[in-house]
Amino acid sequence: MAIVFFGTPQFAIPSLKALIASGEDIAAVVTRRDAAKGRGKKILPPPVKELAVSHGLNVLQPASMKDPAFLSALKAVGPEFIVVVAYGRILTDEILAAPSIAPVNVHASLLPQYRGASPVAWAILNGGKETGVTTMIMARELDTGDILLQEATPINDEDTTESLSGRLSEMGAALLVKTLKGMREGTIKRVPQTGQSSYAPPLKKDDGLINWDRPAKELHNFVRGMSPWPGAFTFLEGERLIITRAAAVSGQGRPGVIEKTRDELLAGTKEGFLKILEVQPEGKKPMDTKAFLAGRHIKTGGSFANA
Repeated sequence: MAIVFFGTPQFAIPSLKALIASGEDIAAVVTRRDAAKGRGKKILPPPVKELAVSHGLNVLQPASMKDPAFLSALKAVGPEFIVVVAYGRILTDEILAAPSIAPVNVHASLLPQYRGASPVAWAILNGGKETGVTTMIMARELDTGDILLQEATPINDEDTTESLSGRLSEMGAALLVKTLKGMREGTIKRVPQTGQSSYAPPLKKDDGLINWDRPAKELHNFVRGMSPWPGAFTFLEGERLIITRAAAVSGQGRPGVIEKTRDELLAGTKEGFLKILEVQPEGKKPMDTKAFLAGRHIKTGGSFANA
C-alpha cells in the first residue's frame, strides 16, 4: 500500500529519507511551491522537493489544499497512510479522510506541550530542560490528535533552535518508521492527549528584538531560541546587530549598558550580564567578539538600543 508524504523544510528530510531507506512505496511527495529566497530573491525549490526529485519520486505542489486536480490525484493513489512532517499548511477534512489507515504527523514536542508552528524555538525560549517528538493521528484542530508514540530528549544549555531541530528531526524519522510498522501490526495503542496544553505560535521577524530589561538567563535562552531565525538583534550606534552566541554571567549593570575589556563585551540586564560571544553585523558573516571589537571604537558606558 502506498504512502503520500507531506513536508517542506529541512526538518522533514530525515523522515523522507527514512521512509525511502525502509522500502516504503511513496506514491507522491506533496510540498510547498518554489519560492524566492536570499538577497537575490532567486526562485528555489524547498529541500523536500530536491530530495524527492533526486529519488525520482512524484512531486505535487498544489497552490491550494482544495485544488480539484490535486484532490483527484490524491484519491487516485488510495494511500494507506498520509505522513505529514512540517508541511506548513492545514490539511482539509477531505485530505485527512483519504488514507485507508490514518493520517500520521511527526511533531517536534511532547504533546500536548507546544502545539503549533514553532515548538522547538518556544521550548528553548521558555527555558525548558526537556522536549521530544510525538507521532500522532491528525485531527481537525491543530496538533490535538491521539498520540501514537513519543520520545524525549534533554535540552542542553548550548542548544539553539537549529541544533535541537536537527536532533529532533532524526529522532522523529526513527519514530515514524516504528510508528507505521506498529500501526500495521496493531501493536500501537492510540492515547488521547491529556494534561496542560501550550501553544507555540510562529515567529515573526520583529520578534527577535532584544529587551534588555529582562534577566541575563532569559536573554541567553532568547539568543538560542532565535537562532538561526529571526535572530536575536539589537542596535549599536544605529546599526542592526544580531547576537548569535552569548552567555549569562553574574554581576550588576544597567540594562543595555555596555561594559568591555580588550577582548570581552558585556551588556547589563535586569539581573546579571549578557556576555556576548559572537555577533553578526549588518551585511556580514558572524564573527567572534574579539574580531568584532578589533574594528570598532566601542567604550564602556555606551549602550545597545531598541531601535
